[in-house]
Amino acid sequence: MKIICGIDLGGTKIEGALLSIKNGSFSVVERLRVPTEKEHGYQHILEQIKKVVTLLEEKSGTKITTLGIGTPGTLDPSTQTLKNSNTVCLNDQPFKKDLEKILGMPIEMANDANCFALAEATLGAVPEKVPNAKVVFGIIMGTGVGGGIVINGKVLNGRHGIGGEWGHNFLHESGGPCYCGQTGCVETIISGTGLENFYERETGTRKSLKDIISLYQTGKDPVANATMERLITYFGKGVASIINVIDPDAIVIGGGVGNIDLLYTEGVGSVKKYIFNKTLETQFLKPKLGDSAGVFGAAMLVN
Repeated sequence: MKIICGIDLGGTKIEGALLSIKNGSFSVVERLRVPTEKEHGYQHILEQIKKVVTLLEEKSGTKITTLGIGTPGTLDPSTQTLKNSNTVCLNDQPFKKDLEKILGMPIEMANDANCFALAEATLGAVPEKVPNAKVVFGIIMGTGVGGGIVINGKVLNGRHGIGGEWGHNFLHESGGPCYCGQTGCVETIISGTGLENFYERETGTRKSLKDIISLYQTGKDPVANATMERLITYFGKGVASIINVIDPDAIVIGGGVGNIDLLYTEGVGSVKKYIFNKTLETQFLKPKLGDSAGVFGAAMLVN
C-alpha cells in the first residue's frame, strides 16, 4: 500500500487529499478544503497550501514527504515561473521553487486540465471502459476549453509546458478575438461562453447555454438549432485535428458542455467525417470522477 498526496489549487478553494493506492485501486484516506483567499496575494496562497498539508498530516497521522499539485496555469520549463493563470498573482512567480522551499519537500506540478486527464486515465472512466488504453486525451469544455494528454499513465507537458492546449488552436474566424491574443480559437467557438456569444450575436438576446439547449429541444427556435449545429460541426473539426496528431485510444470529455449528450452521438459522427481514416475507433467517454478529478490527478503525479 502506498499513500500519495495531491492538492488542487483553485481560484476560490484549495483542496487536499491523501489517497491509498494498492494493486491499481484506491481509497481516500483524508480530504479537506480551505479558501484560497487570492485577494491577499501570492505569499498568502503559499501559506494556505502549507496549511492544507499540515492539516492533512495532523488528521491522518501521516508524514507527507512529496506531493503533486494541480494549478491554474502552467509552469514554464524555460523560466520555471508560472504563466497563463487566471489567478493573476501567480503569474511570473517561481511558484514550484517557492512552494518546495516553504514545504521542505519535492513537488510535481501540472495544470488543472492535465490533472483531470491523468485522473480519468488512471483512476476514472478509462481503466473501466478502455483498460488497455495507452494514449488518452482529456477535454475540458466549460467556460473555456482546455485539454491534457496522458501517455502510458504519464502527463505529456511538452517543451513549452502547453501540451494538450487545444483550446487555442485556430478553428474559424467567426469565433472572433480570443483573450490569448489570437482570433478564432477553439475556445471562442465551442466553449459554453462561445456558444452563448454566438446566440447573442444572432438574436441580440443573451441566454445561458442551459436555456439555449432547452430551446433547441423544443425544436421551435431556429437560432438555438443553429447554435447546436455549430457545436457539433466544430467539435468534429477540432477533435479530428487532435486525433490526426496523437491518435488517442480514448477521449474523456469534462466540463459543462461535456454534459451535452449530442456530443457522444452526432458529435462523434462529426469527428468521423473529418479524421484521416475510414473508421473511428477512439472511445469517447463521460468522466467518472466529477469534481474529484483535479485533486486525484494531482496526487497521481507522484504515484
